[in-house]
Amino acid sequence: MLFLQLLLLVVLLPDGDSEDDFQEPVSFRIILTTSFYNPSWTQNQGSAWLDDLQTHGWDNKTGAFIYLQPWSKGNFSNEELTEVEKLFYTYSIRSPSTYHNHVSQWQLEYPFQIQLVLGCDSHFGEASVGFMRIAYQGSDLMSFQNTSWWPSPKGGSRAQQVCRVFNQYHVFNEIVYKLLTDSCPQFLLGLLEAGKAYLQRQVRPEAWLSTGPSPGPGHLLLVCHVSGFYPKPVSVMWMHGEQEQQGTQRGDVLPHGDGTWYLQVSLDVKAREAAGLSCLVRHSSLGGQDIILYWEKPHSMGLVFLVVIVSLVLLAGLTLWLWKCWKTHWRHPCTDLRSERDPSSPGSSTYLNPIQW
Repeated sequence: MLFLQLLLLVVLLPDGDSEDDFQEPVSFRIILTTSFYNPSWTQNQGSAWLDDLQTHGWDNKTGAFIYLQPWSKGNFSNEELTEVEKLFYTYSIRSPSTYHNHVSQWQLEYPFQIQLVLGCDSHFGEASVGFMRIAYQGSDLMSFQNTSWWPSPKGGSRAQQVCRVFNQYHVFNEIVYKLLTDSCPQFLLGLLEAGKAYLQRQVRPEAWLSTGPSPGPGHLLLVCHVSGFYPKPVSVMWMHGEQEQQGTQRGDVLPHGDGTWYLQVSLDVKAREAAGLSCLVRHSSLGGQDIILYWEKPHSMGLVFLVVIVSLVLLAGLTLWLWKCWKTHWRHPCTDLRSERDPSSPGSSTYLNPIQW
């Protein structure tokens, strides 16, 4: 019965209809990972995800949920949220004993991990029947189908033994079935409705080109960077005219801290064949106005050096000319005073005429 406490987390979910606004498949899942270090020490980690976006975290020390989005609470009241936290926290404390008691029967070896995933999907605005799977050490152990548990082909005899035990809990399985067919789909549609403004926003990408580490003599690694876009689906291609280039290397789509995404696509080409290549970026936020960046052959270092030298010479000449103009214009008035010599004494020194004082 301890597993019921985790499954009851999705009972207190809002009812209601959701408009057919989400055309792409969307998946909601709750993940609970329990680490068993020895018979007396376990640790739990819990989270909830909407596709690649984490909507909930969990503090395993206090038992409090962490709402990572403003709309993660949905229409829950404070009383309902408190009750859910208590159920989840109670499960996290008591459930490990179920596994400890079957260590020998299920051939479990310390340390080990049990992963539980519960969720459901939405297709074209309609939620499907949910799913629930349990894994041991990251490998599928069993899954829930209709009203019973079925062993995974990879689980071997251990999965068959676990299924036999779980299938004895008929009341438990009936509740699981109701949760997966009713509560989870309703919650997913309510969550999509609550977060619609955020989930359906459109953020335009920024794109630029660069070169990566040289793949070899006479070759260039051209890199097209696309950053800051949302939603996640994006198309990035290296083109030559209207023809897509083969052999491109697409990296993983990585998340930014603000919920947007980053992607880079590279192409290994011969240096003499780089001219005329371009990077084409297509994204829903662009409204059909694709981004096209053309690769330009970089100038030779000799030409760059020549331009720098010429610029420095011109700057030095301009500085000298300005200095001479300033000296001529601001010459000290004493330089205009007349000097006189004693005509009878060729070696006499120059002196100022007192009349000019």
